[in-house]
Amino acid sequence: MFSHLMIGANNLEASRAFYDAALGALGIRPSRVDPKGRAMYLHNGSIFMLTQPIDGNAACGANGGTIGFAAATTEEANAFHKAGLETGGMAIEDPPGWRENNELKLYLAYLKDPSGNKICAMCRG
Repeated sequence: MFSHLMIGANNLEASRAFYDAALGALGIRPSRVDPKGRAMYLHNGSIFMLTQPIDGNAACGANGGTIGFAAATTEEANAFHKAGLETGGMAIEDPPGWRENNELKLYLAYLKDPSGNKICAMCRG
């Protein structure tokens, strides 16, 4: 359904360090930087990008929005969470764990990145 996802970053190098570590725990290679200075992560046909906002204003997280990354196992989700905390992320919501809702069983690990974007690693049960 989606071709790519791009989010703003106030400090691109801090955000790259955070995502290189957190996404690396999910088996995603470190970012590449394109000629415009944007960090790009390519994985299984998906593209995730970080950029400083082109309008010159500060980047900010979407209130109520969440970016979810697929984790193959609960161990990967926990490694994502740990790596994110170690590189400037902030733990939010409940600790990583199983949630059940409407017959869905999901393992969720929520963080905020260095620019305030709400992200999550999710493993289906």
